[in-house]
Amino acid sequence: MDLRRTVRDTRLLYMRHLRATLRARVAVVFGVLQPLLYLLLFGPLLTRLSGVRGFGDHDAWQVFVPGVLVQLVLFSAGYVGFGLIADLRAGVVDRLRVTPVSRVALLLGLVLRDTTILAVQAVLLLAAGVALGLRAPVAGLAIGVTLVVLLAVGIASLSYVLALVTRREDGFAPLLGAVVLPLMLLSGMLLPMSMAPGWLDVASHFTPFRYVVDAVRAAFVGDYASATVAEGAAVTAVLVVVSVTLGTRRFLRENA
Repeated sequence: MDLRRTVRDTRLLYMRHLRATLRARVAVVFGVLQPLLYLLLFGPLLTRLSGVRGFGDHDAWQVFVPGVLVQLVLFSAGYVGFGLIADLRAGVVDRLRVTPVSRVALLLGLVLRDTTILAVQAVLLLAAGVALGLRAPVAGLAIGVTLVVLLAVGIASLSYVLALVTRREDGFAPLLGAVVLPLMLLSGMLLPMSMAPGWLDVASHFTPFRYVVDAVRAAFVGDYASATVAEGAAVTAVLVVVSVTLGTRRFLRENA
């Protein structure tokens, strides 16, 4: 594989996809609206939970905002496959196949566009959290954003793989719904899983998002060197490598 060509083609496709997305600014705005509503309508209910099991002595916002950040990744990056299905039906992918563009760049251009949009949404979400009362060290915020952006790379790649496998919205949507809801509930995004019954807490350890959520929460309280952050970073890295590898192989197979 020609690395220079792949980088060049990825940049060209990334700019193409990004311009198309920015022309639909309403979709970008509404993409961050749901997590903002969680902050505005659900977050204030948690302000009296300091000292409750799972919250400890931490501010409720330091527990809640990281979960909403990961939820943003799960929903925003998880559903990007719908766009690829529309492109497949419209023949956009077929037209790209007959060009000399790198097949790996077909995936990377899409994924980088998705992570750019998500990074902007994450920063806006953190700004809203700070306005509502979130207090976290700058380094912790930076670590948290880095983890969720990397997580978005993995989730977006998997979403495109599922889109290429199903190729239809009526197959993609129920499959994604069946996966997303259990992952959201078992990861402890909205409430710490340490508040759950023992069996549910044990079950949550088999979901990768649990480790990412816990790592971002640890970063937000300044525990940068903790095992929790290390575990979350390791799980995120493995997920990214596996997902991008699967996505690359699927795109190469589609364009063989």
